[in-house]
Amino acid sequence: MNLESLIATAKQQGASDLHLEAGLPPALRVRGSLRTVGEPVPTKVLYDWAREVIGEALWHNFLERRSADLSRTIQGVRCRINVLQTARGVGFAIRLLSTFQATIEKLNLHPDLRKLVVRENGLILVSGPTGCGKSSTLAALIQEINLTETRHIVTIESPIEYAFRPRRAYIRQREVGRDTPSFEQALLDALREDPDVLMVGEMRDPETMRLTLSASETGHLVMTTVHSSTCAEALQRVVSAFPSEIQNSVAAQLADCLVAVMAQRLRFRPDLNIRVPECEILIPTNPVKAHIRNRDFFKIISALETGGEQGMWTFQRYGTWLEKRTNWYVPEQNPEAPDSDADEAPAAAGLSLLTAPKPAVPEQKGRVAASSAQSGKRIEIEPMEGGFGKILK
Repeated sequence: MNLESLIATAKQQGASDLHLEAGLPPALRVRGSLRTVGEPVPTKVLYDWAREVIGEALWHNFLERRSADLSRTIQGVRCRINVLQTARGVGFAIRLLSTFQATIEKLNLHPDLRKLVVRENGLILVSGPTGCGKSSTLAALIQEINLTETRHIVTIESPIEYAFRPRRAYIRQREVGRDTPSFEQALLDALREDPDVLMVGEMRDPETMRLTLSASETGHLVMTTVHSSTCAEALQRVVSAFPSEIQNSVAAQLADCLVAVMAQRLRFRPDLNIRVPECEILIPTNPVKAHIRNRDFFKIISALETGGEQGMWTFQRYGTWLEKRTNWYVPEQNPEAPDSDADEAPAAAGLSLLTAPKPAVPEQKGRVAASSAQSGKRIEIEPMEGGFGKILK
């Protein structure tokens, strides 16, 4: 028994997560439910696996923090790995990431979400509980820009989950702990890096939230996630994270820069044998902005119910749309051609990007034509290794 064989088993059974704990059998999360497989894993074995995965260079950091976040490709599967110290010893929480490039169509999301990334500045907030596909939705929005517009995109993640191939956009991905010491430092750096779009993996603390809100006010389109179950709760969580004496100003800042709030959860479809996202979408109309400024978050629920004409969706309306939908993307029925470049995370020493062919841009109703689309040019970067990569090697 080794880590590679367990991940191969998890992939074969269609699991989204693999949990390893000393003295307990491995547990797989399949379609939201946990099931155990195999024999208990000894403490010493898990300790050796953790040291091998983390590496000697970063092992001392794990001993200090008692946890580590990283991403690896194991058995051809991109994995987001959290190694943690528990009462029994060392444990693993491994998320198996999809091998396909996330898009709005492939995630079975509503096509109206394309309208959100037309904006050139503001804040798009994606919320939901753990494991509901927030990162995949962000990746789909980034890919929508990548396929249609020549913008400079900077992502700040911990760790990198989806590796993007630059198509029309110029994409830089930075991993916290490897490429930058913290979300705060990366956000401060990003404001000097001429980005058009910023993607922040998660707003975890007030300082990250403050810098994210400031970036959305200074001419950047910012996308980020927060843990909450509804749109109103997401906004309330952001405001309440700050000290009470500045919550009024934060609420006003949030109302001014907000583009949309999207709360999502996963629903299993037995007829398709897949889980599909069910969403609640809030658009900041003038009444909604007034509720945010006054911190009357409970009134947002009624605004959602009556805002269908403004592009808002309640869970109930979205569920009705899902029931009427007939064209679905099912991964088993739509196998992708293997694309090793898209599956591999950008290495710390590999600073070169690959030249990508220009894809066909689908016509989209209500789409604002970008200046890059008029010129018909794409960014092409020669696959050359920089001198910095040789130094690191």
